[in-house]
Formats: sequence, C-alpha cells, structure tokens
Amino acid sequence: MQERVREELPGLANRFEAFVFDLDGVVYRGTRPLPHAIEVLNLLHEAGRQVYFLTNNSGATREQYAERLQAMGYLHAHPEQVITSGWATALYLRRALDEGAPLFVVGEPGLKQELASAGFAVLERVEPELPAAVVVGIDRAFSYERLAQAQYAILSGARFIATNTDATYPAEDRLLPGAGAIVAAIATATGRKPIVIGKPNPQILQPFIERGWINPERTLLIGDRLDTDIALANALHIPCALVLTGVSTRDDLACAPLEQLPQWVLNDLGELLGDAAESLLIHAP
Repeated sequence: MQERVREELPGLANRFEAFVFDLDGVVYRGTRPLPHAIEVLNLLHEAGRQVYFLTNNSGATREQYAERLQAMGYLHAHPEQVITSGWATALYLRRALDEGAPLFVVGEPGLKQELASAGFAVLERVEPELPAAVVVGIDRAFSYERLAQAQYAILSGARFIATNTDATYPAEDRLLPGAGAIVAAIATATGRKPIVIGKPNPQILQPFIERGWINPERTLLIGDRLDTDIALANALHIPCALVLTGVSTRDDLACAPLEQLPQWVLNDLGELLGDAAESLLIHAP
C-alpha cells in the first residue's frame, strides 16, 4: 500500500495507524450509509491512515463492495482493501482442494464468482457429478431443493464449508436472517458440522497481516457484533470498538463473555473523531 503523510486526528482515531471496518451495520445498513460513516472514512484517508474493510457477507465480490463504497462517497475504496468471507473461503479451498475441483454452492452470484475466479468448477446440481465440497453463504433465494441437494452431496462425502455463521444481518430498518440460518438448516439435515471460514475465525484476517499491511498493536477494528467482530479482534490481540448502529446492543454488552468485550463503545462512527468514545473498565484480553 502507498505510504501517505500521517496527520494528527482528534479523539480516539489519533492513537492508530490503521483501521479495519466491518460493513453491514457499521458503514451502512442496506443501501443507506450510517451517520458520519463516509465522512470519517474520508478524513482517515486524508490524514494518512490505512483503511480496510472486513465483512462476513459473501453476497458480493470485493470489486462490488469497493464500487458500493465509492457510490456512497468513499471514492478511495479499492478491492485490495476489502476482505470478504467469500474471498477468504476461495483462498482456503485453493489450499485444501485440487485445482479446478467441483463445488456445489448455496450462495449468491458474488460468492460463485469469487470461487470461479479462484479456478473452481461451480456446479448447478450435485448429479451426475458429486462436488468435492458444498460451500454455504448468504442465499436470499434458498429453497428446499437447494437444501436437499446440499444434504445429498454432504452425506455422499463432500466437505461442508460455511463462509460464516452470522444468524442475522442488519438491513435498513430491521434484522434479516443471515447465512448462519441457512448453515443451521443444512447442519440439521446432515448431522454434520461445517468448517467455518469467516469471523471470528482468525484466519480471515491473515491476508492483511501476512502482507504487513496492518500491525495488530497499531490497528483498531470496529464492528457491530460481539460474537464475530469483537471476538475476532480479541483472539488476535487487536484493539477494538463496538459501534451501536448494527446488531449488538448495550444489553448484549452486559452479559457478554470476557472474550467478546471491546475496549471502546461508540454510538456511531463519528465518535472516533471526538471525545465521546466510551472506554470500558474491563478490557478483554
């Protein structure tokens, strides 16, 4: 990544060199940017900070997420700044399976495109050719037929891979069922547990760390879910903040286990650049 001159910033943001943002419930909900989000992203970029995005949503490609952010006003967005659970799943399968292996995908075009771009053959049905793996992500056209196809393939020996197990995701005005609801249906039908690639699995962030793009001690991870975003950050010893514009609430904080507690709580992203960020007395390890 190109080095830029580092300028002083107000508030909590000045402590860090790099920022890793979740997307749904942090930067936007549905097609609507959340308060102050785009302004904060632009100010961080202009001040010479590194900005990255880490999403469990496999519904779009990295290129499509960058285009979405640009359309919302963050014109500096680039696919290399984005890690999705779909792209991370493709990286994992390139190590785990033979080149060109057949896959049955319960997911949306973005996930299928990431897997095809990695060299895999994406099957529309599990017969007559059985897949090497069944890959499951968010699929808003999920059906009983897709469930039955996935069940047959897994019970016939295909690996069961989940991009993520988020039970819900935040839309513009409510929570909607996430990939985890679909994964649970297939797990129930097969009696098998999947290999889960996305947050809170630490391996999803390894591409940024291995490239030396982020130093965990000088990076702040901002998310809206205690069980994925904050749990991941704590597992990698990355400072983290929960923003209350998505899934997890203050009530969730009150009963969260230690490994899911953030260092800071924000009402919205604008508090990164002010004095309103709430520091918790009990810090997760």
